[in-house]
Amino acid sequence: MRNTTRGRSLPLAAGAAALALALSACGGSGTSGENGAPAADVLENADGVTEVNFWHSMDGTNGETLDGLIKEFNDANDKIEVKSVYQGDYDTTITKYKAAVQSDSTPSMVQIYDIGTQFMIDSGAVVPTQAFIDRDEYDVSDLQPNIAGYYSIDDELWSMPFNTSMPVLYYNKTLFEAAGLDPETPPLTLADVGTAAGKLSKVNGGPAEFGFNAAIYGWLLEQEIATNGGLYCGPDNGRAGERAGEFTFNNDGAVEFVDWWKDMVATGVAGNTGRATADAQNAFKSGTIGMTLESTGALGGMQKAADEQGFELGVGFYPRIEENESGPIIGGASLWISEEGHSDAEKEASWQFMKFLAEPATQATWHTGTGYFPISVGALDEPKDVAWREQYPQFDVAVQQLADTKLTPATQGCSAGPMPQARKAAEDALEGALLGGDSETELTEAVTELKREIDSYNGSVQ
Repeated sequence: MRNTTRGRSLPLAAGAAALALALSACGGSGTSGENGAPAADVLENADGVTEVNFWHSMDGTNGETLDGLIKEFNDANDKIEVKSVYQGDYDTTITKYKAAVQSDSTPSMVQIYDIGTQFMIDSGAVVPTQAFIDRDEYDVSDLQPNIAGYYSIDDELWSMPFNTSMPVLYYNKTLFEAAGLDPETPPLTLADVGTAAGKLSKVNGGPAEFGFNAAIYGWLLEQEIATNGGLYCGPDNGRAGERAGEFTFNNDGAVEFVDWWKDMVATGVAGNTGRATADAQNAFKSGTIGMTLESTGALGGMQKAADEQGFELGVGFYPRIEENESGPIIGGASLWISEEGHSDAEKEASWQFMKFLAEPATQATWHTGTGYFPISVGALDEPKDVAWREQYPQFDVAVQQLADTKLTPATQGCSAGPMPQARKAAEDALEGALLGGDSETELTEAVTELKREIDSYNGSVQ
C-alpha cells in the first residue's frame, strides 16, 4: 500500500549529484562493525524520560492507526516518549533525511520506503537493526521471511520492516459472469488476462468499458520481472555480496510485459488513465473496468466501492508470463535508527519501540486498521486478524501468494543506490511504449542512461 500522496522519484539529472553530496556528508558507507548497539541497560540508567523523534509518511487512516499504536506504547513505558512527525510522502521524507544528515539534525528513527534501502545503508548514518538483534539474541523467526529478506543484505537485517504491501490482480466478478467467464477462476498468466480482457471489452461487444486498466507505475514492471524470476539489476539484484552495477529491466520478460500491455491499449481492450494511481483506482471502482493491477493496501477501498456500486470484487495472484515458483516483491517501508548525534538511551528507546511495532498483536492491529500485510507470522493467528480476514477473505489471496513465493535474489528485489531514479526512468519508458514507442527501445534507452547514474553513485561510496 502506498501512502495516499504517492511521491514521484527525483529527476535523473538531480540523482547522482544529490546522492554523492549526501553520502559525502555522511562519511560514506557504514557497516555493523562501525555502528554497534548500545549497552542493553542504558535506558534504565538514563535520567528522566527519553524522547524518540520519529519521522514517518503515514497520513489519513494509516496515520490515525499509527498514532493509536504510539499512544499505546507511550502509556506502557514511563521512561520513553515517542513523538511522531509526519514528513510528507516517501520521496519527501528521504529527501528531508538527506538534508538532516548534512545538518546533523536527523530524527531518532525514520520510516524509509523500500527502494531507499541501499542509500540508507551507504549513508553510514544508521545503526543496523542486526546489531540489536545480535546483542539481544532477538528471535526473528516470527518475521515473514520474504519481508525480512527484502531488507537484508548478505544475511544482515539493516532495518525493521513495518508497513508491507504486495501486488495483486483485482477483477470484477460481476462483469466476468456477464462476459461468460468463470468469476471464481481469476486469470493466472498475462495471456489469460489478455484473453479475458478481450471478452470483457466493449470494443469486442463485452460488458466492460475496458477489459483492463492500470496506472502507469514503475513498481508494476519491477513486480512482473520478479514474478517471472528475472533480475531488475545485476549482478544478482545486488544481493550476493557485490554491489549492483547495472540495471537490466530491458530483459526479455520485461519487454514481453510492456508489449502485452501496449498491444491491449492499441486494440482498445485496455484503457490508459495515465500515471495517477487515483485515476486508475477510480476507473476500476466505477464498475466499468474488468481488471486492474494494484497493491493489497487498496483492498479496503476497492471492497467499499464494490459494495456501493453493486458488483462483486475478486482478487487473484499477480499475473506472470508462465507458471513458476517465483513471485512478486514486497513493497512499503521499514524503520531505521539514526546513529550520529543521538544518545545511547535514545537509540535503545527507538529499538524498544521498533520491537513493539513488530509484535504479533501490534501487527494485527496495524493490519486490520490499514490493510498493510503483517510482518509478523503470528499476527495472522491473532483473533482480531482472523475475524478481519473472515470478513475480507480476498486478503487470503495475498497471504497465499506470499507463502508460495520462494525467497531468491529475484523476489528480494533490486538493491541499488539510485533505485528511486530507476523506478522513475522505467516509468517513463513504460509510458513511452504505451503512447506508441517501441518497448525494447524505450526500456534499453532508460537502462543505458541509468548506467551513468549508477556508476556515479557507486563511485561516490567506494
